[in-house]
Amino acid sequence: MLRTEAVVDLDAIRDNVATLRAGTPAEIMAVVKADGYGHGLLPSARAALAGGATWLGVAVVDEALALRAAGISAPMLVCLWTPSEASSVAAAISAGIDLTVNGRWALDAVTAAAREVGTPARVHLIDAAAKAEAGAEVEVIGIWSHFACADEPGHPSIGRQVRAFHDALGVAGRGGITPLVRHFANSAATLTLPDSHFDLVRPGIAVYGLSPVPGDFGLRPAMTLKAEVALAKRVRAGEGVSYGHVYTTPRETTLALVPLGYGDGIPRAASNVAPVAINGRRYRISGRVCMDQIVVDVGDDEVAAGDTAVLFGPGHDGEPTAQEWADALDTIHYEVVTRIGPRVARTYLGASQ
Repeated sequence: MLRTEAVVDLDAIRDNVATLRAGTPAEIMAVVKADGYGHGLLPSARAALAGGATWLGVAVVDEALALRAAGISAPMLVCLWTPSEASSVAAAISAGIDLTVNGRWALDAVTAAAREVGTPARVHLIDAAAKAEAGAEVEVIGIWSHFACADEPGHPSIGRQVRAFHDALGVAGRGGITPLVRHFANSAATLTLPDSHFDLVRPGIAVYGLSPVPGDFGLRPAMTLKAEVALAKRVRAGEGVSYGHVYTTPRETTLALVPLGYGDGIPRAASNVAPVAINGRRYRISGRVCMDQIVVDVGDDEVAAGDTAVLFGPGHDGEPTAQEWADALDTIHYEVVTRIGPRVARTYLGASQ
């Protein structure tokens, strides 16, 4: 194995999308923003398309342009851009990339860019009323919104947001606008709120096999984060471990050094709380997470340099999961997988490469 690696099962991504596709009559926009939630932008996009996604969603223009440059021709939507990125909008329009328009400033920028390149801009509107003011330079492809609390089934905001979306569609209709696609549902809504699916759903974290709501939906986590043990050392009882000595060995024991730290996206808050498996047995990080390494107290178990430490994975072999890490850190598994940094090599498995 490599020093550190995030092993990504692309067939899991493909199969997760196929599972989501089977559960809705709507089309699937696989969200691959933030480098495919840490799994890799281009490999994740290709695997999602192989699973039946017909659209791709990204957060910034450069992500969409990178997908187009790699030869992906599927429809794609940029969900968020700022005034300082207006110079990239013309390139997006020329590449046939759809753009979210969330205010009058954005409509003006898109209209100007469309005039510059001589091609109508394909836009998706959050504020439907602004659309009525668009000229011939703009083609309204979609109207969309986003749930705040769909991962909390029964939350009163869910019904309010659905009603508001219907109202927005009514405003658009009265303005003479009939979008090709209406979309609202994120991963949680795709899994639990069929009435919100409209023409297109936008699963993100579920594409990577992690569910935002409790339940077994047939998803398979795609990422396994692991590293090669760099050192195993026998120490006496009472030895302080790592910065600040916030962990002290309670007995004579073996400490294993694992070369992953906050420079690789391991949260410093994982100190003393997050689980790690080495050679199939579970332990906890012992002491503070450093920039480049963590220490694990393995007791009297046999561990040597070159052994494999698994921080999280699907859990099928007893290793910790991203959800367990999220629980230990009082966060969400989205953050756990997305923050894994570029120093960690991505290794891809599966036929969907």
